Amino acid sequence: MNKTLQKVSILEKIGYSLGDLAANLIFQTLVTFLAFFYTDIYGLKNEHASVIMLTVGLVAAFLFNPIVGALADRTNSRWGKFRPWILFTAVPFGVVALLAFTTPNFSYKGKLIYAAGIYTLLLLTYAANNLPYSALSGVLTGNMAERNSLSSYRFAAVMLAQFFVQVFMLPIILYVGKGDKVAGIESVMTWVAIIGTILLLITFATTKERIIPKPEQKSSLKEDLGDLFKNKPWIIMLGLTILIFITLAMKGGSYVYYFNNYVDEDSLRKFIQPILNFLSGIGLNFFESDLASAGFGLFNAGGIIFSMAGIAVSSKLADKFGKRDVFRTTLFIATLFIIIFIFFNPKDVRLMFAAQALHMFFYGITTPILWAMIADVADYSEWKNNRRATAIIFSAMMVGLKAGLAIGGAIVTWILGLYGYISKDAAAAGQAIVQPESVAQGAKLLVSIYPSVPFLIGVGFLFFYEINKKKEVQIQLELESRRKD
Repeated sequence: MNKTLQKVSILEKIGYSLGDLAANLIFQTLVTFLAFFYTDIYGLKNEHASVIMLTVGLVAAFLFNPIVGALADRTNSRWGKFRPWILFTAVPFGVVALLAFTTPNFSYKGKLIYAAGIYTLLLLTYAANNLPYSALSGVLTGNMAERNSLSSYRFAAVMLAQFFVQVFMLPIILYVGKGDKVAGIESVMTWVAIIGTILLLITFATTKERIIPKPEQKSSLKEDLGDLFKNKPWIIMLGLTILIFITLAMKGGSYVYYFNNYVDEDSLRKFIQPILNFLSGIGLNFFESDLASAGFGLFNAGGIIFSMAGIAVSSKLADKFGKRDVFRTTLFIATLFIIIFIFFNPKDVRLMFAAQALHMFFYGITTPILWAMIADVADYSEWKNNRRATAIIFSAMMVGLKAGLAIGGAIVTWILGLYGYISKDAAAAGQAIVQPESVAQGAKLLVSIYPSVPFLIGVGFLFFYEINKKKEVQIQLELESRRKD
């Protein structure tokens, strides 16, 4: 095997992280706004939005990701296995992302077909881009501490994308579109597509694959899949990933409904008005276009800032105590600050913002650890089987991500429908939209009790995950010894 350079330069870490900044400009938009886009901008009925999000999401999860993973592991080029995928999907990914948030002037049936087709294409290009990108982290370095550091850089970039999408995007959409959400989101997504494409090209140019399997370690797809299903840590991480992204999609997609239908406007105005005055004074007056969207954005802003603080201490905690134990403890504490939302009445705005900040701090600690643990699972597989199949292991985790996103997103629109939510489709028939009181209760449950359940089950899964701090060190040292031969 080629000599493994364990250190990764700061420039390369930053370059690598820009790939996730690009991908998360799209991914965070899907998590935060896809349900809202379909029901309140694009004009789909709740049940149709649920079917598209669930069906297409599951097809993408269980079909696209394994295929891309198998192909990426068998890619051989002068640029490596995974970097070519980032290069050649950068432009298509940006174009399809723009098309996914475009509202064509079709009949309702035509809009259904367009939404399903473009969303399918978006998830295919996302898999072809982001799965090899994720697998790339497993071959940039074999050093566990460097991998923890790399994950921290990566998820600082994720938080930056999340900050833009969850804080600024909705107010900017309303401001740029002058109240027209259709024109606003198309304008914003055009710039998102251009910037994302450029960032992905920088990632390709600044990274280098160092862990290259020996030719004799080649394996068939059947052997790779056999290794997966004998890999207990992989099975646990697959289940954990599904559960985490169900919660992220559920609560992330529900906050906009929560602020529109549950939070008391007068209490919200009193709390955020000083902030709005300050932002207006420095030229950020687009927040004043809509009170609920401003509150939603500032609520997310506080959470993301605290999440970045959690990410900042994540690597050191993981190095000292091991990824598993830190993940399990902080995920449990983060869940408690989700559950507490069930006790807030519509006027408890200060408590809502405080609980969100604390939730996101503890969840932020887990964010980089999740993907570093998946890279560890690839090492575990190589350690056990003397064969490395990085992308197929990451593809399985992307199955969990896409499945969780599909299930969580579909649950949002489905549950809102159960509580009587009226989508834009009713307004198209000339009706003024006045949501029934039950919608407020549904929105409250969607940010508290419902999303806490998958997180709590995930905490339970981690009691059966065997790669603790001691085993991390053992695997790293033994693999380093083998790679020197």
